[in-house]
Amino acid sequence: MPPEQLGLHDDSGNELHPHRRPSRGMYVLPSLFTAGNIALGYYAMTQSVQGSVTDTVYFDHAAMAIGFACLCDGLDGLVARVTNTTSDFGRELDSLADVITFGVAPSLLAYIWGFRMLPLSIYPGLRENVVHAGVFICFLFLVCGASRLARFNISSSTNLQPRNPGKPGHKFFVGMPIPAGAGIIAAVVHCFNGSPISTPWIAMVWLALLLFTGFLMVCNWRFWSAKEVTSGDRHPSRLFILIVVVGALIAWKSEWTLMILAFGYLISGVLARIAYSWERRLRHPQPPGTA
Repeated sequence: MPPEQLGLHDDSGNELHPHRRPSRGMYVLPSLFTAGNIALGYYAMTQSVQGSVTDTVYFDHAAMAIGFACLCDGLDGLVARVTNTTSDFGRELDSLADVITFGVAPSLLAYIWGFRMLPLSIYPGLRENVVHAGVFICFLFLVCGASRLARFNISSSTNLQPRNPGKPGHKFFVGMPIPAGAGIIAAVVHCFNGSPISTPWIAMVWLALLLFTGFLMVCNWRFWSAKEVTSGDRHPSRLFILIVVVGALIAWKSEWTLMILAFGYLISGVLARIAYSWERRLRHPQPPGTA
């Protein structure tokens, strides 16, 4: 029975209260950010289907909506941890929101912007093949993102360890998170101010980028987790300065800043994998004469 029901008091005569759980209203706060995440994903889809070669601003609006959704996705988890209002319902809602906002919305934007808007008069046969391949690869991107979320949910609930756990105490993701994969698409579209791809040759480069991004989401490579920074309070001033500097750079040159951030994160996972493979090879060298 709790102390307040037993009538227990301390030496000063005050009632003893255990650590109280947050009120029910506090649990709604992280879900509001998740709902905003879903709203931005839906808005991005409506903007993508309205875009055209003459109205490229719709594509840019869709890309910016996905970028703001990445911010909301980070805030809902941060608010839940700070207010101690994490719940199974919140985790499931967040996963469903991520499938919509960072799976369906960017795959639709990637298809319409990168393949559907190709001119009919330039290499018509090649264009048709590229468009068909684009449909499949964009769908594959969506499947990879959903698989990444499913694996993350399973590993979180069962405490599964990856094959390359890295250094103890270092927080990281196994595979690129789906918001980062969606951020790659949004950053590229925003960098070109929404102007769609105009030649099949560039569309094939876009095809390869989507395929590689989808692979990174389902692979076992390590990607840095920002929770290592946001969960600690050792240097809050440095974190604040970093946020201010990044925000100022985005406000000044959002196109190039977001491209550098998105591709820098992608390259960091690739470099981490190369470094891990190199370290593993030095630690366990193969005997001479073995394949």
